[in-house]
Amino acid sequence: MLFDVTRGELVGLFGEERVATLPAAAFPPGVVDVEGARLLRTVGVPTGTLGLREPDEGSGLLPLVRDVVDVEDAGEWPVIGWLLNAHLAFDPRSGRVYAFDADDSTARVLHTDVSSLIHVTLRFQRLLDEFTFGGDDGDEEADFERLEREVEEVRRGISGIDPFPFQDDETVWSVVGDEIAAGQRFAGDSPGGRSLYG
Repeated sequence: MLFDVTRGELVGLFGEERVATLPAAAFPPGVVDVEGARLLRTVGVPTGTLGLREPDEGSGLLPLVRDVVDVEDAGEWPVIGWLLNAHLAFDPRSGRVYAFDADDSTARVLHTDVSSLIHVTLRFQRLLDEFTFGGDDGDEEADFERLEREVEEVRRGISGIDPFPFQDDETVWSVVGDEIAAGQRFAGDSPGGRSLYG
C-alpha cells in the first residue's frame, strides 16, 4: 500500500453514512481477498466526487471492463466506480486502478494501487467539505488564489508518492482539481458552498 488509509479515519472525517464500501460477494472469485478488493470492502471511499459502482442486481457481481467499455485487452478487471466520464477498474494482479473513457475507448493507469485512489478521494473531498471563502467580495480573488494553492498542495503531495493521478493535465483527477480550483463541485451545505451559492 502506498498510503496508510483506515476506515476509522474516513468515518471520523465524513461520518459513517458518507463512506461507501463494496460487498465481498460483488468481486469475482479469487479477487475478493486481493489487497485492493479488501480495501474497497473494509475501508471504503468517501462519497461525493467519486462514485462506487453498484453490483448487478441479478448476479450481485460488479461488471467487468469488457461488459461496459469497448477496449481491447481490458482483462478480467471488475469495474469499481466512476469519476467524471471515466469508468474505474481494478486490476487484481498488478493492484493498479485504470480509468476507461467510454467515449473514445481509451484506458490509462490512474493509480498505482487502491490506497492511492482512496487517499486522493479523501484529500479532495475533505477540501470540498472544509474550505471556506471569506465572503467579502473584495477578497474573492484572494480566496480563489488560496483555493488554487490548496488544490496544488494535494497534487504535489500525491505526485511525490504516486505519479499517476496527476501525471498530466488530461487525467480525470487533474480535471477534477481544476474544477475545484475554479469553485465548482462544492456542495450547497458545505462552508464553501454556502459562501459561494448563498
